Amino acid sequence: MDASTHTSTDEAALRYDGWRIVLVCFLLATFGWGLGFYGQSVYVAELQRLHGWPASLISSGTTFFYLAGAGLVVFVAEAIKAFGPRSCLVAGTIAMAAAAVAIGQVREPWQLYLADAVLAFGWAGTSLGMITNTLGLWFDKKRGMAISLALNGASFGGIVGVPLLIAGIGYFGFSGAMTAAAIAMVALMVPVILVFVGRPPAHIGAVALSAAGGPSPTQIRARALRDLGFLSVSIAFALVLFAQVGFIVHLISFLDQVIGRERAAVAMALLTAMAVVGRVSFSFVIDRLNQRLASALSFVSQSVALLVIINLRSDWALIAACAVFGFSVGNLITLPALIVQREFDPRSFGVLVSLVTAINQITYAFGPGVVGLLRDVSGSYTLPFYGCIVLELIAAVLIMLRGRANA
Repeated sequence: MDASTHTSTDEAALRYDGWRIVLVCFLLATFGWGLGFYGQSVYVAELQRLHGWPASLISSGTTFFYLAGAGLVVFVAEAIKAFGPRSCLVAGTIAMAAAAVAIGQVREPWQLYLADAVLAFGWAGTSLGMITNTLGLWFDKKRGMAISLALNGASFGGIVGVPLLIAGIGYFGFSGAMTAAAIAMVALMVPVILVFVGRPPAHIGAVALSAAGGPSPTQIRARALRDLGFLSVSIAFALVLFAQVGFIVHLISFLDQVIGRERAAVAMALLTAMAVVGRVSFSFVIDRLNQRLASALSFVSQSVALLVIINLRSDWALIAACAVFGFSVGNLITLPALIVQREFDPRSFGVLVSLVTAINQITYAFGPGVVGLLRDVSGSYTLPFYGCIVLELIAAVLIMLRGRANA
């Protein structure tokens, strides 16, 4: 069914075609984050177990993946404009599935880097930049709500993805589990995309980017990089996501040594479940709040949770701290796009979201590698996790610097 065949344009109406796109993006985020983000924690632990490779070697592959993905995601808005959302979503799905199969077949370190290169294409086509740009074609007034609802799939990917991957590895082996995940993704996502994703309504504000007389993507990026408000958002979230990604990728490896693999999986699932709770509860009030202040408070709450995780060894205290940390995880994915929407020209939304996503990803790409290196050098995760606390607190100050939006 082609979405362009429907005439309803009331974004608040349940029959509005855009809510089907939200469902598609929810499912896409489930697989994208399950295999591309939260799955990294499983890959690090499993490749260490299978091959005995050092954490720094494996997590440097994760860093390479994020860097390569950042180079691609900055052009997502242009790709959607050139090829259409349907083709881009299908391409991202196939690339992610191919990468999952390849990761399961890794036998040598160079093969991990090759698989991560393919994964970068899949991540660019299934993650934040693609989802926010796609939803921006269907939503204007309800864009923030649509993005928040769709990105719950990111947290759902962690809730179901990590436990299912661990269970699948126990039953099928690492290679078999990754292949099964890839088959499930293609079998579900490709038909759903082909059925529900058609032409977006032409009147939506995000499409104005391509209108005659509007600023070009190059002009938008140049203006944004000179704007204090944009830079403070980009740098603050880059630092926080550096800490957040570095911590999450190594979480199972850390907890495995303290509370065991099964409870580590429970802690990861609870962390991601709380991300859903945090994002959903936040969505009801975020339009009435100071989004920068809300971001700063989220950064501080993660710092407190990390402090508990470093210093306590009680099973329940660690699991509870992971829950507190997770409450902000989902919002930190959503908030940059919402701040951009509120503070900048609507014509700039797609390009700026892709740009801030790329800046953040380039920075947090080094998180897993740096955390792994500091862990290998110091012999424990105490030093790198304290470093994450410092970055979170610096970001809490930076996010409160707001310039005059001119992008």
